[in-house]
Amino acid sequence: MFAGTMVLALAVDAVLGWPDRIYDRIGHPVTWLGGLIDRLERRFNLGTDGFALRRLKGLGVCLLVTGVAAFAAQLLVWALPGGLWGAVLTGILAWPLVAARSLYDHVARVARPLARGDLQGARDAVAMIVGRDPNLLDEAGVARAALESLAENTSDGVVAPLFWGVLLGLPGIAAYKAINTMDSMIGHMSPRYRAFGWAAARLDDLVNLVPARLTALFFVAASGSGWRTALKVMLVDAGHHRSPNAGWPEAALAGGLGVRLSGPRVYDGALSSEPFVNAGAPDPTPYDLGRGLVAYLRAMGVMALVMVLGALL
Repeated sequence: MFAGTMVLALAVDAVLGWPDRIYDRIGHPVTWLGGLIDRLERRFNLGTDGFALRRLKGLGVCLLVTGVAAFAAQLLVWALPGGLWGAVLTGILAWPLVAARSLYDHVARVARPLARGDLQGARDAVAMIVGRDPNLLDEAGVARAALESLAENTSDGVVAPLFWGVLLGLPGIAAYKAINTMDSMIGHMSPRYRAFGWAAARLDDLVNLVPARLTALFFVAASGSGWRTALKVMLVDAGHHRSPNAGWPEAALAGGLGVRLSGPRVYDGALSSEPFVNAGAPDPTPYDLGRGLVAYLRAMGVMALVMVLGALL
C-alpha cells in the first residue's frame, strides 16, 4: 500500500498545482504522453487498413504506451533510496499526475464570471473544459456543463490516479494517466478513431470502474444533511448516463446539490438527446456552481481522510 505517498502527492498538488514556470520549461508528463500517443497514432492509424487491423494496431499502441509509462516510473522507483526519503520522493514524483488543484481552478474560472453576470466570459471559460458548443449555452447550460465536468474529472483526474497510486505505487498512477490520456485523445466514436481507439476507450472504462463509484460515495459523504438524497439519486440515475462510469459521480453531485445535470446537448452541430440526471430538480444556477466547488473541496477532504487512515493502518 502506498497511501502515505499519495497523500503527499495530493497535498503538494493542492498547494502548488503545476506552476506555469515549470510548464514553460519542461511541459508536463501528460503532454509528454500526449506527444508519444500522437506520433504513434499518426504512424499506425492508417485509413488504408481494414477495421479489424486498425483495432488490433490500436490495442498494440495502447499496451505499448501503458507499458512505457509504467516501466519509466518503475525505473525511477528503482533509483530512489529506501525508507522515508524514498517514500517522500515517490510522493513528489507522483504530484504532477494529480489534477486536484487545476480542476478546481478551471471550474472556478467559469464560476466567477457567471456569478458576475458575464455570460460570454463564462462561455469562454467553460469551452476550455467541455466539448460542446459554448455559444449555444445559456446561464443554466454553462453551470450544468461546468458541474458535469467537475463531477467526471474529480473521478478521472483525481480519485482514479490516486486509487491506482495507492494500490500500485508510482507505476500504477503513471499507467493510469497513460490510459486516461489515450482515451481523451483517441477513445472517440468518430470515423477516424472508432476502430483504432476502441482498446483505449474500453481499458479506460475498466480502470475507472471502481474509482468512479468511490468518487460518488465521496460526493455523497460531502452532501451533509442531504446525503440520503444524493445516495438515492446516485443509485437510481447513475445507470441512465451515457457513460458506464461518469454517471456515478455526476448523479451523486446532482442529488447533493438538488439540481439536474446531463440532458440534451450539441456536439459539432449535432443534437445528442440524453436523459437528465435527477430530472425532477431545477437547472443549476451560478450559485449552485459555487456550491458544487464547495462540495468538491469537501469530497476531497473525505478522500484525504480515508487515505490518511489507510496509511496509518
